[in-house]
Amino acid sequence: MNKVTFLGGGSFGTALSILLAKKGVTVSIWDRDKEVVDEINNERTNNRYIKELHIPENVTAYYDLQEALKDTGCLVLAVPSHVIRNACKSLKGKLPEDIVVVSIAKGIEEGTDLRLSEVIEQELNNPIVVLSGPSHAEEVALEYPTTLVASSKDMVSAEKVQDLFMAPHLRIYTNDDLVGVEIGGAVKNIIALAAGVCDGIGYGDNAKAALMTRGMMEISKIGFKLGGKMETFFGLTGMGDLIVTCTSMHSRNRRAGILIGQGKSLAEAEKEVGMVVEGVKACRAFYELKEKLDVDMPITDILHRILFDGLSPNEAVSGLMERDKKSEKYQ
Repeated sequence: MNKVTFLGGGSFGTALSILLAKKGVTVSIWDRDKEVVDEINNERTNNRYIKELHIPENVTAYYDLQEALKDTGCLVLAVPSHVIRNACKSLKGKLPEDIVVVSIAKGIEEGTDLRLSEVIEQELNNPIVVLSGPSHAEEVALEYPTTLVASSKDMVSAEKVQDLFMAPHLRIYTNDDLVGVEIGGAVKNIIALAAGVCDGIGYGDNAKAALMTRGMMEISKIGFKLGGKMETFFGLTGMGDLIVTCTSMHSRNRRAGILIGQGKSLAEAEKEVGMVVEGVKACRAFYELKEKLDVDMPITDILHRILFDGLSPNEAVSGLMERDKKSEKYQ
């Protein structure tokens, strides 16, 4: 693939574009914000999303989508989960059907409960690959060792994406469990928000370890119910992504949770973080989905009450700790 186009000039898309550019790939970035486009082209930076990093000369940003797509060999959807459908609609008639579409967003569509690859599949007829795993944009851009998973129904396409993104500091595995990969990546954002709340209150390592472990149970229960493979949830896109998102200050979800745990409102926390906090939308979507599927997800339930019903973080912790006694066995 001689040229790759990124739809969206956010932090992770920019980090991956830098990686590909350093491998000699021609990269185009489309963004609706002309200030982002101009900064990338004129200053070779994108400080709104990823600070103090030089963007190579073979990365060009565009405000015109048709220009960005010209001669592309691969399209990366690097937009937030809630705009995936509209982004795909904008591509109709502009993208040849043999071009691989890579999704790097994490979540499910509110209202339909569709995984993002299913949303893309409804709108486009292209091969779809999900690229997911424990990866903060800042560390990828700084060339810290990172591992990701390329997942698809079409393993030939998954291997193409694996070859495209593999680098000395970025190792890519393939996995055909698209359900497990996507659900793990979506639900972990909920648990990371809750972990941040725990940190914001000031609780210690014991509480954090318990929350992450029980959160892993929620990921595996809802994921298995939806058709994912249990081993996937204990791999990079499940446990791996959960660990990094719950423990790192790069994590928007954890940072938002910390602010809420310190007494700020959801609106105040989102404003201070300054970027999309995917765990908020995921919490609302999976709260509704768990009710439909009759899956017990107490952390998701209590976080939903904090975010949308005004429950105080301290009351929420008490509610979790005072639940009826039960066995730890998988139920």
